[in-house]
Amino acid sequence: MPTPGPEVLPGATRRGRRPPVVNHGPRTGNLVALTFDADLTVSMGSALDSGRVKSYANLRVLDRLERGQVPATFFLTGMWVERYPDVTRRIAANDRFELANHTYNHDAFVDDCYGLPRLRRDHMTSDVDKTFDIIQAYGGHQTRFFRFPGLCHDAAALNALAPLGVTVVDGDVVSGDPFATRWQPIVKAVLTKVRPGSVIILHVTQANARMTDEALPHILAGLRERDLRPALLSEVLG
Repeated sequence: MPTPGPEVLPGATRRGRRPPVVNHGPRTGNLVALTFDADLTVSMGSALDSGRVKSYANLRVLDRLERGQVPATFFLTGMWVERYPDVTRRIAANDRFELANHTYNHDAFVDDCYGLPRLRRDHMTSDVDKTFDIIQAYGGHQTRFFRFPGLCHDAAALNALAPLGVTVVDGDVVSGDPFATRWQPIVKAVLTKVRPGSVIILHVTQANARMTDEALPHILAGLRERDLRPALLSEVLG
């Protein structure tokens, strides 16, 4: 009997080539992807250490997803994983969740990206590679999907990822949940743009996206009304 080959993870591409950038899946069918970014920057970590911020892990989002048995994909920063290992284990243990890469500490790969600190070009490859190593230690549904902070990237940033064999995932539905003070605009932003194959960008960072858990039930209800079904990103992208 032949020996099985190594597992090919969702999003894996040929190493050495500039990675593809995808915004959505096929516009046929009725699947959409709920994706949640888990940002953590150095300044956010300092806010936690000083007690100025209580948490950047919105457990109510996980509670709602788990109760509804809703599939979701989480783009994790390595620093967030290190700060919240128990929450990461909870995500990895859920068969309806998959894990993806959002850099180590959410530094920007280009200039002028929402005020984020700029990552040195010669550190880009190692930053993302290190983050995959951190995430993979937790098992679960691993992927080779990657998302740039702020969705900011250029040719040099993409070339830096070529050795890693990844797929870059932007998204076509930006919810605007960071720093929202009401849940209604988040729901409106999602439901006015969503289509079959959409990749919806939300956040699981409680202190700076505190209305996401309030918006989520209304988003899910609106998807049902449109006969759209949440699925893992790997399933939506096919």
